[in-house]
Amino acid sequence: MKTIWVRAGIVILLAAALLAAGCGGPQEADSYSSPAGQTELHVSAAASLTDAMKELAAEYEKAHPEVKIVFNFGSSGALQQAIQNGGESDLFFSAAQKQMDALAKDGLIADGTRRDLLRNEVVLIVPGDGGAVVRDFRQLTETGIKHIALGEPKGVPAGQYSEEVLKNLGLLDAVKAKAVYGSDVRQVLSWVEAGEADCGMVYATDAAVSDQVRVAAKAPDGSHKPIVYPAAVLRDAKQAALANDFLAFAGSDAGLRIFARFGFEVE
Repeated sequence: MKTIWVRAGIVILLAAALLAAGCGGPQEADSYSSPAGQTELHVSAAASLTDAMKELAAEYEKAHPEVKIVFNFGSSGALQQAIQNGGESDLFFSAAQKQMDALAKDGLIADGTRRDLLRNEVVLIVPGDGGAVVRDFRQLTETGIKHIALGEPKGVPAGQYSEEVLKNLGLLDAVKAKAVYGSDVRQVLSWVEAGEADCGMVYATDAAVSDQVRVAAKAPDGSHKPIVYPAAVLRDAKQAALANDFLAFAGSDAGLRIFARFGFEVE
């Protein structure tokens, strides 16, 4: 477990540095060197959207070679704070309503641009090979399960939904004693992939993109609030027109088909 805590400490220090500089989210943004004449669109997006958003951007850039999409992926909570601290971003895709609501309350999203795009669900995952045999959430209290990876609930929507599931199942206190907390849902996934945690709770779409984990159980119906992903153009967007166009593409039939291929339910 030393490896997990060292990695978590490094991520926290990086997040603090980035936020203090007002320059982005909790992870290093994807780096693009745009050729002369290209316009950069800066998009902050929840970590669980990483694979789908990269494919969405690739399709958009094919039709708009003059545009380069620059992503900042991370937990929705850290991205929200970065935007509030003046970090550069034109468009925000959140994994929960809470973070978008906070930006709306502060007047930081452009009027009339917010829309709900996607839905997801919570699953319990275990390493694909070896490890503890887990088939049900209630097994998390067993002595053989030592380390359970969860998203940090203060800023990671997946962690918030996971705690809600565990609370409704009467397991939260027992699981907290074994929990290790990741800075975003993809860190939780990576810990389980590496066998550094016996199991973890992520979105169904995160489990679907990995061949190193398997789904042990799905969260029971009604055990958490609906997981809805909202998106909106930001009030201070430098490329407002372009941000609106990319958001429209994301919500188009073509865009939603891309999200659906990655396991998201579309609105």
